Amino acid sequence: MPVVTVPVLNVEAITPRSRLVTLDLRGQPLVFDPGQAVMVGRRGGRTRRPYSIACSPEQAGETLRLELLIGVDAGATSDFGFATGTPLDVEGPIGTFTLPPDASAGWILFVAGGTGIAPLRSMLDHLLRRHQGQRISLLYSARSGDEFAFMLELEGHVRAGVLELHQTVTRDDTKWAGRRGRIGRDRFEAVLHEPADTLCFVCGPSSLVDESIATLKALGVPEPKIRTESWGK
Repeated sequence: MPVVTVPVLNVEAITPRSRLVTLDLRGQPLVFDPGQAVMVGRRGGRTRRPYSIACSPEQAGETLRLELLIGVDAGATSDFGFATGTPLDVEGPIGTFTLPPDASAGWILFVAGGTGIAPLRSMLDHLLRRHQGQRISLLYSARSGDEFAFMLELEGHVRAGVLELHQTVTRDDTKWAGRRGRIGRDRFEAVLHEPADTLCFVCGPSSLVDESIATLKALGVPEPKIRTESWGK
């Protein structure tokens, strides 16, 4: 796979525990599929880590920038020195957690836990640009109400009538007035309008992914229509 060295253009704290790292592609367009990742490390270093691309191919092509959503507590910002101006080696794209070339299902369901929203954001923007008429839902889980990323963007899609959004927090948060607890069967039942005609993408901690797979199958979603990516616990 090709490796390019590009600088960090910007690092933005978009939640208390995540940073949106923007890389300047310097006129070198990166061809990737929505949902794919890249391997990133210090220039000339031996260690690279995978990070899902948080922007769509169309966004990257228009801006010649690549966006990565990095969890702060993963140690990445200190290990790799993700600061403005830092040169990084970027290898890829990699990964098979992608939209199929023809996402022909009538419904698309995204399920995100924490920074698992990153590849789903890439897919969502790609789908909305194609205007193929799929109805799209998002179940989004975070530890607390201030840890939901890209909310202004997602709420804009809700107001435009192109996204059905359900959020829940999993830890005590006195400021959160919405739903609490893990994403359970009742939440899936609320968004699975046509289980047999729903293409599902689940990304987040392995516990969330495993529970989601079991619930989706129990509710009638065919296993081939469930696509997942997980990490940790």
